[in-house]
Amino acid sequence: MPDAAALDARILTAIETYALDADAFRALALDLFVYQVAHNAPYAAFVRARGADAPARVEDIPAVPAAAFKVARLATFPPHETVAWFETSGTTRDRSGRHELPTTRLYEAALLASFDRMMLADGARLRYLNLVADPRDHPHSSLGFMMATVARERGDEHCGWYLQGDELDVERFVRDVARASDDGAAVCIATTAFALVALLDALRERARDLALAPGSRVMETGGFKGRTRTVERSALYGEAAARLGIPASAIVAEYGMTELSSQYYDDSASRGRIEPRVKVAPPWLRAVVVDGEGRPLPDGVVGAIRHIDLANRGSVIAIDTEDVGALVGPSTGSEHAGLVLLGREQGAELRGCSLDAETLLARRG
Repeated sequence: MPDAAALDARILTAIETYALDADAFRALALDLFVYQVAHNAPYAAFVRARGADAPARVEDIPAVPAAAFKVARLATFPPHETVAWFETSGTTRDRSGRHELPTTRLYEAALLASFDRMMLADGARLRYLNLVADPRDHPHSSLGFMMATVARERGDEHCGWYLQGDELDVERFVRDVARASDDGAAVCIATTAFALVALLDALRERARDLALAPGSRVMETGGFKGRTRTVERSALYGEAAARLGIPASAIVAEYGMTELSSQYYDDSASRGRIEPRVKVAPPWLRAVVVDGEGRPLPDGVVGAIRHIDLANRGSVIAIDTEDVGALVGPSTGSEHAGLVLLGREQGAELRGCSLDAETLLARRG
């Protein structure tokens, strides 16, 4: 039986080297599965109920629905060993769940390794201006934790947070952008889709454009379809580029979930166009597209997205979502290999950090 320390060491090696071939991925995934069945009682019961306690392939590892985090404590360690937990999203507060961590070491290593390669390939030390939940006010926001970690480890000495409850502090944001430009400091604006919409609405009302310093960029974290308004990516990116004074290729979409420890990003090769963009995963994360029965689908066929995240050592590595997409690559005639994210299944519960910011639009209306 593999133990936690040995598994963590193997996962950290994959993260630090940013390399894990197919055989090594399979071996580590199956070892993690054995460990999680032994130490995560709700997951073990789920596996037994499915009669799938001896998977031979990564694709055969039983995946829990993301909603399972709302009804069970999915953890491989006792509650008193929890060092951090992130609240899963939902349309109602009483239906949120928890993703608990026994250590933040894997989480921080995974997010920084991917951010370095996908957002900071030029090695820039940026100033982080965040239109996401401030972790000082929302300590259980995974996105807030992520950006606080990035700003601390990769930023200059200045960092701003502009969401206070349901309020977007537009004037302070504009002042800080101007200050960064005066300092010649390139910035990274981390934002949900609807927080970006709220910012652009405010700038439009003020007939105001900004001029970000050269090398600035935007990390947009998704959520284009909300309860009251649907936003098209092409329109959003086009206006954001014009009003912020950056090329559309400097706007990068990140795709993650509270239930995961790792993130996908737009492939750098596909950023020259707004649609479609191809998401790529780090070596320890894999997407599988499945049909309604949970069976893997070939590349190019649209289905529900399943994530296999080896950095989820403390919970469950295989998670089924209600997100819809397709894998693309040479076999589908695509020059870019990865995941094309198409949205949510019809009738699926709206989720994601952007819903927290959608109230901004209602308040401003």
